[in-house]
Amino acid sequence: MDYYIHDSAIVDDGCIIGVGTKIWHFSHIMTNCTIGNNCNIGQNVVVSPEVIIGDNVKIQNNVSLYTGVTCDDDVFLGPSCVFTNVINPRSAINRRGQYLKTHVGKGASVGANATIVCGHNIGEFAFIGAGAVVTKTVLPYALVIGNPARQVGWISQAGHKLIFDDNGIAICPETKEVYSCQNNIVKKK
Repeated sequence: MDYYIHDSAIVDDGCIIGVGTKIWHFSHIMTNCTIGNNCNIGQNVVVSPEVIIGDNVKIQNNVSLYTGVTCDDDVFLGPSCVFTNVINPRSAINRRGQYLKTHVGKGASVGANATIVCGHNIGEFAFIGAGAVVTKTVLPYALVIGNPARQVGWISQAGHKLIFDDNGIAICPETKEVYSCQNNIVKKK
């Protein structure tokens, strides 16, 4: 076995687990999930059926990923964040055929205790602040906070707030990489 599963974790039949992945205490990976290489899944994580997780994804303790969620490579999911999959749940009504999809782009981070309402994608390298409630699609490189989440700026791939000059150019203070912003689209040069 090229991955690690703690004795208290449960991995249902039909799952694909990548090389170097670690699944920790009391987590449950439900049927037909795909988890990439070198992922770290913390304690008490629930990954519902058919969720797809890319390579090098870090999922902190107490996270819930429900059917319909896809995470690209290098995603970070902070402690106790939640992804929903039904927009109008009712206990007495079975809505299993009505799951809405949510896609988390490469390198995005979701802060502790954030809630991602289903059907709203998160762009690559976006940063969702702790406790935010995402109720609409988040642009690539966007920094969003609050309830409901609102965009308050842009962020670099290294996780630093970008300050654009009058020409639409910003430099990451850590990596010195250059970013441009034209018509609300941020790109690394």
